[in-house]
Amino acid sequence: MAQSASAPMRVLDAASTAAALPYSALLPALRAMLLRKHAGATRAPERLVLPLTGGTLLAMPATDGEYASTKLVTVHAGNPQRGLPSLLGEVLLMRADTGERLMMLDGPTVTGRRTAALSVLAARTLAPWARGPMLIVGAGVQARAHLEAFAQVIGLQRLYVTSRTRAAAQALAARARELGIDASCVANADEALGEARIVVTATTASAALFGDAVRDDAFVAAVGAYRPEMCELPAELIRRAAVFVDDLAGAHHEAGDILQAGLDWSLVTALERVVAGEVAAPSHGPVVFKSVGQALWDLAAARLAFEAHAPVEAGGTR
Repeated sequence: MAQSASAPMRVLDAASTAAALPYSALLPALRAMLLRKHAGATRAPERLVLPLTGGTLLAMPATDGEYASTKLVTVHAGNPQRGLPSLLGEVLLMRADTGERLMMLDGPTVTGRRTAALSVLAARTLAPWARGPMLIVGAGVQARAHLEAFAQVIGLQRLYVTSRTRAAAQALAARARELGIDASCVANADEALGEARIVVTATTASAALFGDAVRDDAFVAAVGAYRPEMCELPAELIRRAAVFVDDLAGAHHEAGDILQAGLDWSLVTALERVVAGEVAAPSHGPVVFKSVGQALWDLAAARLAFEAHAPVEAGGTR
């Protein structure tokens, strides 16, 4: 890594951020970061949560020794009534050795794409047999990102969507049809669980979204609940599934699905251990991948975007 002190920091808007993070490249970038984390080459403290007037500020720093990043995100539930997004933020990438600012990316776009990419990586690593049909519960930013990521990397032929808002579910189904996927809306998740071999939950629910009717050969990515009082999955499913998490330390404090099910933490495995070859992938399902988010995933995305755009200097280094 090299950059002159006078080089201006590149700032990417939402569209440019998305273009800089193709899923085909984001999956291996995340896999590389998981391996760095497993080797003890990274540091990422717990996210700082600061209450604001009408909202919350989240700060998420991380470093892998070569680069450092921090994501600043604000969440204001009342913003849509003001004509503003409820989620605003940015990811700042810098050199770890000098602190030079290298790139700023759109925070919500990074969050959506790296979360979806990690779910796809988990599916390919833990449950390669699960290739659809797919059920998505929720129809927001994360739901759309997961649809596009799974469609692009794994390939989908059939999709079911359910959401609290019928119009939002219809819009997501329409997007799936644009991608060549046979998609339809269902009144509730239970209507599609008998067919779905991939299930994604992307909501802010505080109680289970469906009963324990998930197929034995299903892969479930639960990405919506990120606080201990939140929950998307039934406790019965958590107790009978092979359970994996994106970040074990964070899950201990934030994975409401696991905490409320009372699952013994010795039965929960970090994805990085499977990626590193330390633990074998399960031979059958159901498989639950619980994602609570981690600043290192933002760093992996920012590093990928910067290295793809950094000018090649004399000597061939970036």
